[in-house]
Amino acid sequence: QVQLVESGGGLVQTGDSLRLSCVASGRTFASIGWFRQAPGKEREFVSTMNWRGAIKLYADSVKGRFVISRDNRDNTVYLQMNRLKPEDTAVYYCGTSQDIPRALGAYNFWGQGTQVTVSS
Repeated sequence: QVQLVESGGGLVQTGDSLRLSCVASGRTFASIGWFRQAPGKEREFVSTMNWRGAIKLYADSVKGRFVISRDNRDNTVYLQMNRLKPEDTAVYYCGTSQDIPRALGAYNFWGQGTQVTVSS
């Protein structure tokens, strides 16, 4: 089992920044990723990185605005979100996988999610 706890969401305005955190514990895994789900939509890939941090992938919609990183000291992965847009509004989830995938189905443990709302 892997336990994941997200935090850092909130209500911001267009152009603002937020940093999401995901604290991981339990068994080992190859990668940790961020997905998001807006009301009425499928959960979609945002970003992922392997646990060593050498490989980082981003969705085209967030490339250049979001940065994924980790702090080895406390098993925390961050998603720095800059220049936020109303279309970034969603519940953001972190998940773990034994690969380094963009596909939702490859992630087998999830956190409870944190709400991000961007007002126009």
